[in-house]
Amino acid sequence: MLSILPVTRIPEIKKGDDLGKLIVDRLVNQGDELQNGDIAVISQKIVSKAEGRILPLSKVSPSTFAKTIAKETGKDPRQVEVVLRESKKIIRMRGGHLITETNQGFICANSGVDQSNVGTAPDSVTLLPHDSDASADRIRKTIHSITGKSVPVIITDTFGRAWRIGQVNFAIGISGMKPIRDYRGTRDMYRRTLQVTEIAVADELASAAELVMNKADKVPVAIVRGYKAPKGQGRIKDLIRPEEFDLFR
Repeated sequence: MLSILPVTRIPEIKKGDDLGKLIVDRLVNQGDELQNGDIAVISQKIVSKAEGRILPLSKVSPSTFAKTIAKETGKDPRQVEVVLRESKKIIRMRGGHLITETNQGFICANSGVDQSNVGTAPDSVTLLPHDSDASADRIRKTIHSITGKSVPVIITDTFGRAWRIGQVNFAIGISGMKPIRDYRGTRDMYRRTLQVTEIAVADELASAAELVMNKADKVPVAIVRGYKAPKGQGRIKDLIRPEEFDLFR
């Protein structure tokens, strides 16, 4: 049976905190423990905090280009400057929205730069981890060293979607599983051979976990139990469509 367990009462995260150990300890305090095959789904925000990816806007000097964009979009020019630094290119800019391709290759609003839930530094922003796959690797290895259990890790962030209203959780880092379940070459229930079906299970697990990951109640971690993740060691780039095959950029 599939279940999704919130890991509650996560304390305010500071630079250098060991998230793997913290997750294990908090789950034990809830009267539970990790099992082989559990999947730990972790919000990007606490990963960024633990890795010191917080930047005070008071230390940012906006460029002339950032000031021009800020005037057009109604944004803080310092925050626009950070967005530009964290991006490879601007994809769209319209009606106050700034869609970029991040240095990590994600297409999202504002390069993932965010001012929500920063904590005691209200004039600061969080940045995406430099390498979310590496972050997931470290957490997974820590969990294994403490518990001896094999627990895949997914790091998530909340993105908007083209053509749809509302935001959902997406995977931005993975370790200990493949992010896609590939059905190509198999047959459907009517014995037709499937040609293109690849299910982004890492994104589906990220979105499912969001149902219990309440930002206001300090639940930045969830454990998905009872799902058999595709075995192997994938990377988040496996989920990113190469630009030459992207019909909408």
